[in-house]
Amino acid sequence: MTKHLALPHNRSIFRDDEPVIQSHPMLDGARPPRFDNTECWDINGVVRRAPNMQAAGMRVWFRDLSPEWNLMARELAMVWFNPRHPAVLARGLHLPAAPLSPVTVAQRIGHLRAMAAFGASQGLPASLDDWTDDDFQEYVTRRCETGEATSALGHVHLIKALYRFRHALACGGLQRDPWPGVSTNAVLNQPIVPDLKTPVIAPETWFPLVRAAWTYISVFAPDILRAKSHWQDIQARAQQISTAEADRLLRAWVTDPAHLVPLHVVGAAEGPVNWSLLCWMIGAQPRHARLFETASRPGRERRAVVERLVAVGRTQVGLVADLIQVSRPDGLRGPWHDSLQPRDLWLECVALRNACYVFVAALSMMRDCEIREIVKGGVVEHYGTPALKSTKRKLDPDLPTKHWWIIAPVADAIDVVSQLSQHNELAFASASPRSTGEGFVSGHAVTDFIAHVNRSRHITGLDEIPQQNVTPHMFRRTMAMLTKDFPGSEIAVGMQLKHAATRALANRTTQGYMDHDPSWTRHLDTAIADRRFQRLKDLYTADSRGESIGFGPGAERMREAFAAVRQQAETLRSTGKAQRGDVRVEFDLLRRTRISIRFGKLNHCTMNDADPVGAKCLENAVVPQGHRGPLLDRCQPSRCVNSVLGPEHLPIWQAERSSLIRLLDTPKIPKNRRALLDAQLQDVELVIKRADQ
Repeated sequence: MTKHLALPHNRSIFRDDEPVIQSHPMLDGARPPRFDNTECWDINGVVRRAPNMQAAGMRVWFRDLSPEWNLMARELAMVWFNPRHPAVLARGLHLPAAPLSPVTVAQRIGHLRAMAAFGASQGLPASLDDWTDDDFQEYVTRRCETGEATSALGHVHLIKALYRFRHALACGGLQRDPWPGVSTNAVLNQPIVPDLKTPVIAPETWFPLVRAAWTYISVFAPDILRAKSHWQDIQARAQQISTAEADRLLRAWVTDPAHLVPLHVVGAAEGPVNWSLLCWMIGAQPRHARLFETASRPGRERRAVVERLVAVGRTQVGLVADLIQVSRPDGLRGPWHDSLQPRDLWLECVALRNACYVFVAALSMMRDCEIREIVKGGVVEHYGTPALKSTKRKLDPDLPTKHWWIIAPVADAIDVVSQLSQHNELAFASASPRSTGEGFVSGHAVTDFIAHVNRSRHITGLDEIPQQNVTPHMFRRTMAMLTKDFPGSEIAVGMQLKHAATRALANRTTQGYMDHDPSWTRHLDTAIADRRFQRLKDLYTADSRGESIGFGPGAERMREAFAAVRQQAETLRSTGKAQRGDVRVEFDLLRRTRISIRFGKLNHCTMNDADPVGAKCLENAVVPQGHRGPLLDRCQPSRCVNSVLGPEHLPIWQAERSSLIRLLDTPKIPKNRRALLDAQLQDVELVIKRADQ
C-alpha cells in the first residue's frame, strides 16, 4: 500500500503526480512510481534489470525519514533519475545527460538514511544547513571506521550533491560545501584511479577448478544432457490412467527387453526398485496411479512381475545406463555418477550450468554482467575468429553490442549451457524446469560448484579444489595476469577487457589487471622458460638439418652459437663423456648456453640484456628505472642488429609491402600521408632485402 506523508511547507519543484522515471528507456507496459510515493519506488518491471542484478537492488526506500528528509530524498532521487528535467534546468543545474541507474540511486538514498540516523544519535539539528563542518567530518570519519575509505566516497559524494543541488531542493540543501575546492577523492586522500584490489585466484585453486569445469563440459555433459532429454520425454508421455490401462502399459513395457528397471543406490551398492520412477517410465503419473502399492492384491502382483525382472538382471541405476567411466581416487574405475535419479539429475544440471559459468568467466575475461547477457546463439564469427556477442554495460550509457574473442572450448561451453537454460533468450539462467527466470546468483554459482566437486570427487575422480573465496571478478583479473607475458598481449588484453579507448600500455586500469601476483611467480617463470626453450630447440634442430632459421645479423649470431654447441657436443662424444647419437647432450649444452632470444609475431629479438649494443629501441629513449630488456613498442626490425626475421615472418612483411604499394597507387593522397607511406615502405623493403640477401 502506498503511504503518503504530510509534506513540508516548502513546495517541491516536482509535481506529485509525475512519474519518477522519465529519462531511462522503459519496458512495454511499464507503470513507473509517482513522485508522491513516500515509502518506496519499485523500479522492477519499469526499466530493464541486468540478469545478475537482484530485484531488491531496484527498489529505492524512503522509510525511517522525517517528512523534510523524506522530501529531500525523493528530490535527490528525482534529479539523479532525470538530470535534464525542465524544472532542474530552470534552477540553473546542468548535469550530464545520462541518468544514474536505479541501483546507484538506491545506494545513495541509503547513504542519506545513514546520515539521518547519525544526526539523530548525535542530537544534531534537524536541518542539515545547521550542521557544522566538523559534524560532517565526524560523520565521514565514522564511515571510514566502519569500512574501507573507498566505501565512504559515496557518502562524501552525497554531501557535496546536497550543496550542488541546493537550488533544486525544497529544504535548500546545504548552503556551503564542507570541503570547498577539494575533490571527493581528495577529502579521503584517495587517488583518482585507485590501486586494483581484486586478488588473483591462487594457482593451487585455479588449476583444479578450471580442469573440473572443463571435465564437466567435455566428459560429463553428454550423459547429463542425455538423461535430461530422456526424463523430459518420459514426463511428456506420462498421463493419468485407469487401472486397466496401467496393466496394459506394464505388460507392454515388460515385453520390451530394452526396458530396464530403475533402482535406487544405497551406499555403493544397488538398492530397491525406484517405484515412482518406474511409474513414469511405463507412462503413468505417480500421483494419479497407485500401481505398485502393497495394500492391494493387484499392486502386489505388479510388484512381483517387476521383481522377476530384477532377479534376472534387467536393471539400471537411475534414468540412464552406461555412464562415462572415470578413474577414481581409490585406483578403481567406475561411472562418474553412482545414480542419476531425477533429483540427482537436477543437481547435476545445476552443477553443469555452474561449470559452464566458471569456464567462460575464466577464459573469456568478460565481466559477470556481460556473461549473464549472453543470449542463446550468441557465438558468432568476428573478423574471422569465434567471438561471443553480448552487451557492454559498465561506463557506457549507450549499451552497445560488443564482441569478446573466444577459443573453441568456450564456444562448446556456451552451447552446453544454452541447452540447459530454461530462459527464452538468455544462455545463463535457471537450469530447473520449475523456474523459467534468470535463476541464480553468480557468486553462489562459483562457490556451489567448488563445494559440489569436493563433495563428489570420490566418485567423479576430480581433483580436490582448495577452499578459497573465489568471486566472478577474480577470473578476469587472473586471466589478464596470466596472458601478460605473451607477445603483443598488452594490446590484445586491452581490447579484450574493452579498455581500448586509450593505448593499453598507457591505461592504468589494464596494467593493474595484468600485474603479477607473487603466488603465480614460480608457475609463470617455469612455464614461460619451458616454452621459450622448446622453441629454441626447434630452431636448433632446424639449423642442424641445414634449414634456414632466419635472416639478419641476429640470425648469424644464433647460427654461430648453435655451431659452437654442436662442436662442444662432438668433443664430449669423442672423449667418451657422452654417447654418440644422444641428442640430449646437445640440448643440455644448449640450455646452459643461455642464448638470449625473445620470440615475436613480426620478428625475434636477440638483444643481450647485459650488453645491449646496437639496440635501436634503446637509442634516445627514456628507459624506466629498473627495466631490463628491449622496449618492444619501439622495435625497429629493419634497422636493429638484434632483429631476426624468421621464415614464418616473411609472408607477413610481403603482404604489408603489397598493401602499402596499393595505397600509394591511390590517387589524390595528401602529401604528408604519401610521405609517411613511403617511409613505411622503405622500412619494409629493408626487412625483405635482408631475406633476399
